[in-house]
Amino acid sequence: MKLRFMPRGWWRFLKYLSLLLLGLFITVLFASTPTSAIAQSALPEATTPQPLQEIRGVWMTKNDYDVLSDRSKMQEAVSQLARLNLNTIYPVVWNSGYVLYPSTVAQRAEIQPFVRKGLQGQDILADLITQSHRQGLLVIPWFEFGFMTPATSELALNHPEWLTQQRDGNQTWISAAGEVVWLNPFLPEVQKFITDLVLEAVTKYDVDGIQFDDHTSLPNVFGYDRYTLALYKQETKKDAPANPQDPEWVRWRADKITAFMTQLNQAVKQRKPNAIFSVSPNPYVTAYNTYLQDWLTWVRQDIVDELIVQVYRPDLQSFINQITRPEIQEVQQKIPTGVGVLTGLRNKPVAMPLIQSKVLTARDRGLGVSFFYYESLWENSPEPITERQSNFQSLFNFPASRLAMK
Repeated sequence: MKLRFMPRGWWRFLKYLSLLLLGLFITVLFASTPTSAIAQSALPEATTPQPLQEIRGVWMTKNDYDVLSDRSKMQEAVSQLARLNLNTIYPVVWNSGYVLYPSTVAQRAEIQPFVRKGLQGQDILADLITQSHRQGLLVIPWFEFGFMTPATSELALNHPEWLTQQRDGNQTWISAAGEVVWLNPFLPEVQKFITDLVLEAVTKYDVDGIQFDDHTSLPNVFGYDRYTLALYKQETKKDAPANPQDPEWVRWRADKITAFMTQLNQAVKQRKPNAIFSVSPNPYVTAYNTYLQDWLTWVRQDIVDELIVQVYRPDLQSFINQITRPEIQEVQQKIPTGVGVLTGLRNKPVAMPLIQSKVLTARDRGLGVSFFYYESLWENSPEPITERQSNFQSLFNFPASRLAMK
C-alpha cells in the first residue's frame, strides 16, 4: 500500500484550524460559566464553601471618632473598606453613658447635656449610613457599653437608683475602660431606658440592624442590690446565695437577662421586622459563667440573627481552640456566624502575619470575621501602611455582598 503525504502547507493550515477551534471552545465554555463560580474556584485561601452572607466587618470605636466626625475622612474610610471587599460597619453609638447621635431619649433622661455632631455640623450616624449604602456596605450601630457606664457619667450621677452592687456594697468594677459601675438589668426603669435608646436608633435612622456586645450582661459578682435580692426571694422563696457563682443564682440572673433580650428583640422587630439583631459576646464559657450572658440560649430561642464571638487570642492555637468549640459549630449551622479578630491596640500593635492566619483559619471553617478596630487596621502597625493595606486586600479577593435589611 502506497502512503500519500500532504504538502507541508496543508499541515500548517490544519494546525492553525485546530488551534482556532480550541480557542472558540474555551471561549464558549467560560461564557456559559457564572462569574461567581469562576471567582470561587480561584480562591486559594478557603477550601470550605463560604456562607451566603459572609460577615466581613469592622468596628468603628470611640478611638475612630476623628474619622467619623470629619466628612472627608469618613468618606475615604468607607471607600477604602469597600475596596477591601468588606461588607459591614459596626459604628459605636453608645459609649461611656453617652450616645453618638442627637437623642431625645438621652435628653429626657437628663444624662447628656450636649449633642455630638460632625465637624461640618452633620449628623454623624446619618452621614455614615448614606455613604456606606452608596458603597454597598451595611451599617449596624453598636451599643458598646450595654449596661456599663463610668461612675462619673451623668447617667450614673443622675440615676444612682439604677445601679446594682456587689455583696459588700461596692458598686464599682475595674474594666478595660477603667473604673465603671453597672446599671441593674433587672430593674424595669433600666430596661425601659435601654429599650427606648435602641428603638430610637432603629426608628430614626436607616440602619440595617443593631448590635449588642459583651457588656449587655452583668458580672456575676453583681446583683446584691435591694431590688434584685427582694425579687429573687419573692420568686424562689430563698435568700440569694452568698457565693456569686452559685449555679442556681447564676441561672436565675442569666434567665432574667435572656427574658429582657427576648423583649428587646420583639420590640426591635415590631419597628423594623428585617433588622439584623446582632450579638458580639465573649466565648460562651466566659460569657455565661462570668457575665451571666447565655447567648447560646438566645440563638436557640431565635432572638439572634447573627453572632460574632470576640476571640482576641494572642496566638493562633488558642484562637483555633475557641473557634472549633461545639457551641460555635452549632450556631453557624443556623445563622451567619463570625469571630472578632484583634488588629491591634494603640499601645499593642498586632503583626499582619498573625491577622492573616486567623482570618484564613476562620474562613476555612466557614466563619466570617470582624476586625477590632478601624484605626488599627493600618495605623500604629508594625508594617508600612501601603504594605498593610495590600495584605488586607489579598484576604478578600472578591466581593461578598450581604442582603440589605429594609
